[in-house]
Amino acid sequence: VQVKSLFCLFPQVLLLAFAEDLECIPGFQQKVFYIEQPSEFTEDQPLLNLVFDDCQGNSKLNFEVSNPDFKVEGDGSLFALKNVSDAGRALFVHARTEHTEDMAEILIVGADEKHMALKEIFKLESNLGIPRQKRAILATPILIPENQRPPFPRSVGKVIRSERTEGAKFRLSGKGVDQEPKGIFRINEISGDVSVTRALDREAIANYELEVEVTDLSGKVIDGPDRLDISVIDQNDNRPMFKEGPYVGHVMEGSPTGTTVMRMTAFDADDASTDNALLRYNILKQTPTKPSPNMFYIDPEKGDIVTVVSPVLLDRETMETPKYELVVEAKDMGGLDVGLTGTATATILIDDKNDHPPEFTKREFQATVKEGVTGVIVNLTVGDRDDPATGAWRAVYTIINGNPGQSFEIHTNPQTNEGMLSVVKPLDYEISAFHTLLIKVENEDPLIPDIAYGPSSTATVQITVEDVNEGPVFHPNPMTVTKRENIPVGSVVLTVNATDPDTLQHQTIRYSVFKDPAGWLEINPTNGTVGTTAVLDRESPYVHNNIYTAQFLAIDSGNPPATGTGTLHITLEDVNDNIPSLYPTLAKVCDDAKDLRVVVLGASDKDLHPNTDPFKFELSKQSGPDKLWRINKLNNTHAQVILLQNLQKANYNIPISVTDSGKPPLTNNTELKLQVCSCKKSKMDCSATDALHISMALILLSLGSLFCKSFP
Repeated sequence: VQVKSLFCLFPQVLLLAFAEDLECIPGFQQKVFYIEQPSEFTEDQPLLNLVFDDCQGNSKLNFEVSNPDFKVEGDGSLFALKNVSDAGRALFVHARTEHTEDMAEILIVGADEKHMALKEIFKLESNLGIPRQKRAILATPILIPENQRPPFPRSVGKVIRSERTEGAKFRLSGKGVDQEPKGIFRINEISGDVSVTRALDREAIANYELEVEVTDLSGKVIDGPDRLDISVIDQNDNRPMFKEGPYVGHVMEGSPTGTTVMRMTAFDADDASTDNALLRYNILKQTPTKPSPNMFYIDPEKGDIVTVVSPVLLDRETMETPKYELVVEAKDMGGLDVGLTGTATATILIDDKNDHPPEFTKREFQATVKEGVTGVIVNLTVGDRDDPATGAWRAVYTIINGNPGQSFEIHTNPQTNEGMLSVVKPLDYEISAFHTLLIKVENEDPLIPDIAYGPSSTATVQITVEDVNEGPVFHPNPMTVTKRENIPVGSVVLTVNATDPDTLQHQTIRYSVFKDPAGWLEINPTNGTVGTTAVLDRESPYVHNNIYTAQFLAIDSGNPPATGTGTLHITLEDVNDNIPSLYPTLAKVCDDAKDLRVVVLGASDKDLHPNTDPFKFELSKQSGPDKLWRINKLNNTHAQVILLQNLQKANYNIPISVTDSGKPPLTNNTELKLQVCSCKKSKMDCSATDALHISMALILLSLGSLFCKSFP
């Protein structure tokens, strides 16, 4: 069969491939149309003719148009039901008979798109699946509406081969056939009828690109493969959804009419190029409805919510509540009644601005405080009509007069917004029994330009100071004195002085010891003279950094009596009253040692310089004809004992004297115990030295006893 030439007409473009002996293909004989966008579609004016044939007489033929402003008559003529200026980018016509159904697409293009549309029509069949004259397989694109109802499988198109070959079979492959999702489409091997086995979902897969080929009895490909495009036509089966919630907007009170508050946009999963996803917005409900049931307006196309009331009505302080809730509806199909809807709630908060200054609840406040006491003495109350959660409500207090000595401070209670007036420096009744403060209150945030603070934003506080019996005060406190340690018992250290702050009361003062850790001191209760009851020792554990600390009480004759405490620091000067000590007191040496430097001795002294080092180290007189050791000074505090010869294993006591540098100097005569031990294989054995020393002592004692008996 020889394929006739392809004719392309515009605005009604016929994508047909005719063959002289091609059998009838059920459905629209042309599935895609292009019409030029006019300034307006005129009512009842025919736009084009659609040809539908179910190949069985078109019994009970019915047409449905995606846009309700258009209609297709039984003869296939398309026209507008009214004057329409904007019909969108495409129309879809669904045709149905007792035997088949099909979908045609009408694309609405501008004048500048006309040339491009024609070029697209004439593209190679690899792009549109339209066979050229010499192709043996005719595989025209197939359009299938989504969500078709049973029964399945149902025929959706047909692939035709121009040459008839005995035993030739059609074979279909690709995604939706032998690739996941498998089994959606199949082809009759003999007739080439393409059928769909179940309902399709455009939102899952919008297009299928299949390949069709012809094989012989052995399975060898004798024609093809050719591309078969299947497009799923969108139906309005998805409601608009608001996915970005919660939606919360803010607008300042008093904002001008038309102020944008927020934007709400919904999503529709249907084809964005059709009215199925063309959304329009509307406010269904406003809560509360006062002061106006229509406080806000939403742009039906953009979803912008704006104010529509005057700034006077947008007054947060006069509103029933500063929070409004709007139920917003999004409807597809351009907002027509047949459109699907989705709703969401928008919360709009009316934000406060500082248009009300804080005001004291009264012009004068009273407070009473005892002298010598600190802390909060009075809470100043204010009123403010602004939002308590903002800086337009939070108060800031300032003392502007009456506080030269900075004895008072005022802070804001964050929970109540009250001003807490405190005494931070104790007040003295004898100096001033009354104080008058002038205090102002402001907000953290500045007032708006046309509002100012008035007289009610200042208040006076009258403070009365009550007299109390105050304890005597020592002068100075603490008291310091320097004394030499070891002064005689009964020596006078100093005389303390305490005065009574209550000058208007004539009271006497008595003194007593409060804390005397070492028990060294006493005080005259009448005149405050402090004397010693024991020797002051600088080296005592009660003395720290050469200072001994004691405390005394001064008690007045009030009823009840008041007490004051004074601290005395005695700095003790050192005298040379401690002999030096020697360390270590034990040394060990091997009996065959080659190094006869036995030990390094150190000396220490509890006294202070110059009553300590340099120390003088000396050996006491050695008995016997041979000297066994000597001592060499290393520095001011250390000396070294050296053996002059190896000694036998035994214990030896080396008499040593060490003398400090005090005036007069003090000497410590002591002994260094030296153990001479046997050493083998780097191990020192001193276990027998004591026994040997004891044995020799017993022998000498026995010999002495015998000698004494011989000479009665």
